[in-house]
Amino acid sequence: MSSRMEVVAADRDAADRAAARHFRLEIVTADREVFADDVDFVVVPGALGELGILPHHAPLISSLKPGELRIRRAGQEEFFAIGGGFVQIRPDKVVVLADDAQHSTEIDESRAQEARERAEAELRDHPERATDALLTIRYAQVRLQVAQRRTSRRPRREESEGEMRG
Repeated sequence: MSSRMEVVAADRDAADRAAARHFRLEIVTADREVFADDVDFVVVPGALGELGILPHHAPLISSLKPGELRIRRAGQEEFFAIGGGFVQIRPDKVVVLADDAQHSTEIDESRAQEARERAEAELRDHPERATDALLTIRYAQVRLQVAQRRTSRRPRREESEGEMRG
């Protein structure tokens, strides 16, 4: 009987250790849920700079600027373009409330380029609308940058260090 209890306790300990390495990430906009899954690590474009989040991070709420959001799950990195918003961090869950968000595979580069060109024209023709035009230009640039991740994946630090040692 005690060996059965030991197996159950060992299984529970293994499950607890696995859960300690992951946390739930939800990326939502007013229109849709963009992403919801367990991740190992996330970097968000905070208003004052990038914010790296690991499991059991201290609770925090922060504003986000347009930028790239990166996640790592199961050893793979994924990239999202975020159009600003807010992030709520809890020890076991992170919620990104984004003005707009797109996974790298969803981004249409030609549409992003057209949006940037329209915003640049808006800035030239209507300087009084500079704030909105500059935000649109920035988000279009982020979308183009994230879309490029599909074809030109840069190696993660661990991979490049391994190649230098090997």
